[in-house]
Parts: sequence; C-alpha cells; structure tokens
Amino acid sequence: MTELVVRRLLIDLETPVARHWCNGDAFLTAWFNALSMSFPVGEQFFIDSVRNGLKALPPEQQARSREEVQGFIGQEATHRRIHALFNAQLERHGLHNAWEPRARKRLQLMEGSDPRHGLAITAANEHFTALFAEWMLSHPHLLDGCEPRLKTLWLWHSAEEAEHKNTAFDLYQALGGSHGWRVRWMRRVTVIFLSDTLRQTAHNLWRDGTLWRWSTWVSGTRHLLGRDGLLRQSFNPWRAYFRRDFHPNQQHSDLSARWLVDNASAYLAVGSG
Repeated sequence: MTELVVRRLLIDLETPVARHWCNGDAFLTAWFNALSMSFPVGEQFFIDSVRNGLKALPPEQQARSREEVQGFIGQEATHRRIHALFNAQLERHGLHNAWEPRARKRLQLMEGSDPRHGLAITAANEHFTALFAEWMLSHPHLLDGCEPRLKTLWLWHSAEEAEHKNTAFDLYQALGGSHGWRVRWMRRVTVIFLSDTLRQTAHNLWRDGTLWRWSTWVSGTRHLLGRDGLLRQSFNPWRAYFRRDFHPNQQHSDLSARWLVDNASAYLAVGSG
C-alpha cells in the first residue's frame, strides 16, 4: 500500500497571469494550457474509476486498499480544483477549451461498463502523466523565468502524479484485469491523448495568433522531439508498459520525493491515505 498525502497548494490563482506566462514561449505556454484544459474532466473520471474499482473488490481487499484510494481521490480532487481555477484564467485570455466537451462525450460511453475498463483507461493515462511528471522533474529549468506561481503548480502536480502512478494499475490487477485489455486500452489512449493534446495546443496557438510563427515551431520541435524532448525521452518508458511483467514501480526515481521535501513551504498537508 502506498501512503498518499493530500496537499493544499499555497499559491494565488486569482491574480491574473500573463498571456505567455511560460518565459514568453508561445508553444510551451499553449502546450501546458492544453494539458490543464483536460484535467478537470479527466481527473473526475479517474476518481470515479478508482472508486468503482475499490467497490468491486472483495471486502478484505477493500480494507487493504481503502486508505491508498482515499489518498488518490484526495490528490486528484485537489488537482481538478486548482486546474479549474487556472483554466478560468485561460478563458479570460480568450482561449476556448474544445478538448473537454469531446472528452465528456467519449467518457459517457463508458457508463455502466465493467469497472476494469475504467481502471485500464485510468492506468494508461496515469502512465502518461507519470512520464510527463518525470520529464518535468528532470528538466525543471524549462520553467526558469516562468510565472513563479505556475512553475510551482506544474512541479507540485508532477510530484504528486509520480506518487500515485500505481493506484489504478494495482486495482486493475487485483480485479483480474487481463494483459490484453491493458495494452489495448494503452494503444487507444495513446492515440487519443496525443492527438487531443496537439489539437488543443494548435487551437490555443491559433486563438493566440502565434500558430504560424517560426519561433513557435522551433520551440515545439525542440521540446517534443529534440534530444531532451518529451516524446523522445519518454518513448522507451512508454513502450515498457506493453510488457507482460510491467509495473509502474519499475520506473521509480526519487525526484518526486526530493521536490516535495525541498519545497515543503509551497503546500500544506491536509490529510493522507
């Protein structure tokens, strides 16, 4: 069982943020903004999937997993709330969240399905967010010069994603979820997640008037496909998910724990699982 601490981030998201808050980089700003737009609806689905998965376990297994699940739900609910506040800032910048209604329509198709499907989708998405978190925590300099409140937001979120990356996966395994369905859902989630992220990023850049700037494309290529780029660095860890013997703990590092210790003044612990 993983002990998951619920933390309240001590930052102000009422004071307006600059349009290009990520060090003046239009691409990185639009990319992070796109990800944030997906979080409220996505994290509610993850909460519901994990809660339903816990209910489907035999009583003795529920008792062993309940505290971890409560911690997972607490962390994800906190992420959902704070990104909703940030997304309200983006609306004031004239950005339109086209991702959320598409996601809601797709997720409605899952209502009433076997809880293992929701858990497999959640585990696949949590693997993606864990890869993104590891990349962020390994390259915190990307946020140097950015709005300090938002630098803290993204690194805190990354640290907690790395903490709870096991929860949905372990519940899926405990319910007898098959390897075949686990990898099928990862293939589907990969296509959907990457296409939606890139589509919303392009939409943000278009609304911002920076889509066709040369500097935008240079930044996008460097940060996604360059030597230290997200997609290039994450390919092998992503591919590992398809191994029959894969477990998220196999991709463990101490970057999350180290950031949380070094930045304890940025948050207040309000509970644990």
